[in-house]
Amino acid sequence: MSGLLEETLAKYNKGLVFVYTGNGKGKTTAAMGQALRAVGHGLKVLVIQFMKGKKYGEVIACEKFLPAITICPCGLDSFVMRGNPAPVDIDLAQQGLNLARNALSSGEYNMVILDEINVALDFGLVSVNDVVEMIRGKAANVDVIMTGRYAPPEIIEIADTVSEVVEVKHHYSTGLKERAGIEY
Repeated sequence: MSGLLEETLAKYNKGLVFVYTGNGKGKTTAAMGQALRAVGHGLKVLVIQFMKGKKYGEVIACEKFLPAITICPCGLDSFVMRGNPAPVDIDLAQQGLNLARNALSSGEYNMVILDEINVALDFGLVSVNDVVEMIRGKAANVDVIMTGRYAPPEIIEIADTVSEVVEVKHHYSTGLKERAGIEY
């Protein structure tokens, strides 16, 4: 192949880095939509859910109907104390980070979703430098999606696409509680 052709192919086969951040509802849902689109084209997806422990609807659906999407919860079904996380929360987030690092370099997955990693960063469960280094060291053709509020500037800088989800109105403000199939 000519150098120009190789360069062109590399450009179009480059794995992209997406960030869904902001205070509005729908960041994980957007990432799962990307996962659904990917498996529709025969791609294999890994979702690592930071700070999540219970079986959300997407986990149940993928287990039943979408074996090309693997979801690994790396958290407990409890709140993490911002500024003073429990050692178990840090340990689970570090396990998630190690899983992500391996997945991004293994060639086994076409897309890796790091769900709520921005919140894990903000809460000090993982370091920004470690995550940036991991993303920069990923296999060239792997797409990465990072979700969660509070995306730090360093993450926004390395991303190819950043979408901010802004809350205009939320049903919680009327006193409605979380519902299966909507919030989880």
